[in-house]
Formats: sequence, C-alpha cells, structure tokens
Amino acid sequence: MLLAVAGLKDDELKQRTRRLADGKWGGFSPAERLAFGFAYKLSRKPADVTDADVDAVVAAFGPERAVDLIWYVGWVNYMTRIADAFQLPLERENVFARPPAKKP
Repeated sequence: MLLAVAGLKDDELKQRTRRLADGKWGGFSPAERLAFGFAYKLSRKPADVTDADVDAVVAAFGPERAVDLIWYVGWVNYMTRIADAFQLPLERENVFARPPAKKP
C-alpha cells in the first residue's frame, strides 16, 4: 500500500512484489539488496544480526536512514505479530488510495 502511495501503478506494484517475493534481488540496486537482506535477517533471526550488519547499513544509508530502516523493520514485524495474534484480516482495498474521480 505504501508503494501505491508513493505513486506506483497497479502493474508496477505487481511486478515489484513478484521481484521481491522470489528472493532474487539482482535487478535492485546494491543498497536496496543490502536493505532487503538486512530486513530479512532482522525479521527471521534477529539474534543473528551483528555489529557488522548494522555497520554495513549505516555505511550504505548514513546513520539517520539506518535508524529509520531498523526501526521500520522492527515496527512492521511487531505489527505483523499483533495482527497474527488477534487473527486480524488484511485489508482487501488500499485504504490510502484516492477515491476514483466522479464522472460529471
């Protein structure tokens, strides 16, 4: 949904989602691949995240954006676990999408 808010069209969202889901991130920039790998590791095995992992994120993004990345990944994981615990359904519609223009 956030990518739609950022302006990606439906077909672009589907393509990007497929590329992310397959785990083959070769078409992404080195910084994006680093962020995806870090997020994956922090999500799956947070105890395995090392100082070297954090240092690499800081080197690629700078300290402020590294904090943003680490915080956001942690927050998304937290919200996912809360939603799963309460068995909350996913929204079927993009709640951030602009309503369709009314025809005159």
